[in-house]
Amino acid sequence: MSAPSPAWIGPEEVRARCTPAQAARAIERALLDGLDPAGDIPRTAVEVEHGQLLLMPSGAHGAFRVPAAPYVGVKVASVAPGNPGAGLPRIQATYLLLDGSTLTVRAVIDGTALTNLRTPAVSVAAVHRHLLRRTGPLAVAVIGAGPQALGHAEALAASLGEQRAIEVTFLVRDRARSAPQVGDHRVHDIGSPEAARELGHADVVVCATSARRPLFDSALLPDHAVVIAVGSHEPGAREVDAALCRRATVVVEDAATALRSAGDVVLAVDEGALDPGDVVPMRDVVTGATVPDLGRPLLFKSVGMSWEDLVVAAAVHDAAGGGSPR
Repeated sequence: MSAPSPAWIGPEEVRARCTPAQAARAIERALLDGLDPAGDIPRTAVEVEHGQLLLMPSGAHGAFRVPAAPYVGVKVASVAPGNPGAGLPRIQATYLLLDGSTLTVRAVIDGTALTNLRTPAVSVAAVHRHLLRRTGPLAVAVIGAGPQALGHAEALAASLGEQRAIEVTFLVRDRARSAPQVGDHRVHDIGSPEAARELGHADVVVCATSARRPLFDSALLPDHAVVIAVGSHEPGAREVDAALCRRATVVVEDAATALRSAGDVVLAVDEGALDPGDVVPMRDVVTGATVPDLGRPLLFKSVGMSWEDLVVAAAVHDAAGGGSPR
């Protein structure tokens, strides 16, 4: 007996099936239902001539469970730093969603669209509760104008817009090149006086770039600022300075993963600005086990973990009872 052909879920269908707000709720619900990211399978990175291949498997094993998702899955991603210059995405991926019991492939999902959906969803889930502890308009400064920058702006508006009015400003390296992507939003050059003013009164700062060095002086930020840094997943690359890690409550997906892969955290620890024991898992913030101080900045540093792809892939797949035949 042959297995049924897996469904194909392409980019447009991924977006149609699961909104940014729904994806964020799926991440939050999984953590509230008992998922512990510390039990996830570490991803494997392989260096190749023009970049890197990432293998990101996740599923039930030992004490690790993905609540409400009877699946296992794996994402195969490529990271090619030279691609943007050729008009291609820096990161490309494909996701295989398998039945948890038979390991039969149920769906093949466009992994790039899945990543663009799940990364902002994780960020929103990590900071949502904290941001709703305040009232009033929300000033958001997004550094970058790529898919993750745009995705974070959309996800924050979708998840928080009903509770807090949101005004987004993009801070970019090249305004002329970025203008078509950011639409009607305000845009300033990063490093300009205008950008410094935006950072000086920002409630949320999103760092979604390929930078390897700090993007700004964190002394500019107000004490209540929430910083979301998602652009790097290497121990030697950072988007924020050590001074922010010294000053902020540092929240990560999983402490061991961050101390291994998150350059913003690893370098701050190496420089004596951050005690590894002070890093807070996002699970504790989502469940309320830890309540960050509103009087100091909160830094959420994400490197992307396999369980996140599985949770959102399951939500995408189950949204309409499966996918289209290949």
